[in-house]
Amino acid sequence: MKSIELQILQTLYEQDFCAWVEQTAELLRCLRRASPTHHWDTMDLEHLIEEVVDLGKSQQRALQSALRLLLSHLLKWKYQPEHRSRSWQVIITRERLNIEELLRESPSLRRFLNDAEWINATDQRSRREAMVETSLSEDNFAIVCPFSVDEILDLDFYPNAGE
Repeated sequence: MKSIELQILQTLYEQDFCAWVEQTAELLRCLRRASPTHHWDTMDLEHLIEEVVDLGKSQQRALQSALRLLLSHLLKWKYQPEHRSRSWQVIITRERLNIEELLRESPSLRRFLNDAEWINATDQRSRREAMVETSLSEDNFAIVCPFSVDEILDLDFYPNAGE
């Protein structure tokens, strides 16, 4: 019979991969501290823990990458209305759907979207990309992210010039 902790962990794996990764890494650390010589000496536990942690970080990087691409295209849409294209719409929609999928697989990733500092750091990179692609100066762009998280994720939201 499975322990309740194992059942919870297995359920977490199905419902929130990122949270499962964090919990599993912590359990491995606890096991290593609790019984440093009990069969763990035959495993490379340090690297196993690192790899489990990296699984969670890759989810965060995927979210940040999708968000950065989405934001740079929303910025281009806003600041260069004369260049709006179907391909920009496709990219905006695709990245919103990618983010939606990541959040469905790992709801705990939403905490990053609720972190203004994290959003603004991602927006700064997006702004830099949009500046390079549009040849517009930094003065044309808002210093902080001009979109709310709801707007960013809204499949029907497209910013108008001057908003």
